[in-house]
Amino acid sequence: MAGGTEAFPDLGKHCQFSGCYQLDFLPFKCQACHKVFCVEHRSCKSHECPEPEHNSRKVIICEICSMSIEITGKEDQEKMILEKHEKSGNCDPRKKKKPTCPVKRCKETLTFSNRTICKTCRLEVCLKHRFPADHACKQASSSTTPAAAAGGSWNEKFLVAFGLRNGKDCGKSGRPSSSTTPFLKAY
Repeated sequence: MAGGTEAFPDLGKHCQFSGCYQLDFLPFKCQACHKVFCVEHRSCKSHECPEPEHNSRKVIICEICSMSIEITGKEDQEKMILEKHEKSGNCDPRKKKKPTCPVKRCKETLTFSNRTICKTCRLEVCLKHRFPADHACKQASSSTTPAAAAGGSWNEKFLVAFGLRNGKDCGKSGRPSSSTTPFLKAY
């Protein structure tokens, strides 16, 4: 069956799945059986490909060490590959435990996207406890302020920090005074 339309005979291809034959202007070519298919039948499973394992990749997870192993073959090789992995010496049950946040009563698992290192104490914590006050930072707690040394509440720490400003109003630095309001035109 030729592709295209009467005006453009070389444009597009017909799906080679039996019963479909839809004209597709962006057809997919199967890497296993080398036939052309529409978007609906492009996967090996949907067009019942005789060679579905060709170039297919699958990842299996080791139950012992939680390591991911990529396989490119038939499903009957999974057990053999897992056994080979266990005997290789790379399979260590101690690797299975994922690192967690060291803050007391926090059970957050540290992944690549939710971990941070404190700049003052170099402790690796989750994003919820990224500020020194949230994870009882050793360097922050050894400061000279009496509320911080006493381990006071966040209220007391705020009031001490507010008092240390020595009357400086950082909110108005570089801004015009309230008597000169900038001209704004509203529409």
